[in-house]
Amino acid sequence: MRPAAHALLTAIVLAAAAAPCLAAGAASAPAVTHYVLDAPKSSLEFTFQQAGAQNKGKFTRFAVSFDFSPDNLAASRLDVTVEIGSLDTGDQERDDTLRGADLFAPAKFPQAHFAASRVNKTAGGYEAIGKLTIRGVTRDTRVPFTFRTADEHGVAVGYMSGKTSIRRLDFGVGQGEWKATDQVGNEVGVSFALRLTPAAAAH
Repeated sequence: MRPAAHALLTAIVLAAAAAPCLAAGAASAPAVTHYVLDAPKSSLEFTFQQAGAQNKGKFTRFAVSFDFSPDNLAASRLDVTVEIGSLDTGDQERDDTLRGADLFAPAKFPQAHFAASRVNKTAGGYEAIGKLTIRGVTRDTRVPFTFRTADEHGVAVGYMSGKTSIRRLDFGVGQGEWKATDQVGNEVGVSFALRLTPAAAAH
């Protein structure tokens, strides 16, 4: 047998021998759990500086899809969609201003979206790495979070919480006179506390 043919035959035999092992390894990867949001028991809040004072608001309508296993982070995914028009700071005049064309402009950009295709383990918990889109502008974003499960009436409910900050001007939230940061700061804090239920258990 020629050396080239012998080498090819050897490679085929080795590949055939390795295939069952690779298949077994793939089959043994832990399945991820698909979680959905329990909206009434979840919160998504933001903070910002206005005229030197700290202000706080929240979004009342948002959806979360979370595929997760701490033992299979490679297959874990996070997807969050926020209805921008649902912002509420407790002040109608300020809310109307934030919904204006120079700020969040929900009439033109009704949703913000965060899609993370990578989840990494960190010293403090986890980090979702993905793309955040606000006002049609998309930026790479990292969101740190903690996650735990609790057995509630026989269902392993998930609790996710975390906080991060973004710069509003990176996403064009602030046109015209609102580009200035002397009255409204550029840094916006975002915090969340989510109750998530396995999709099979959701009603």
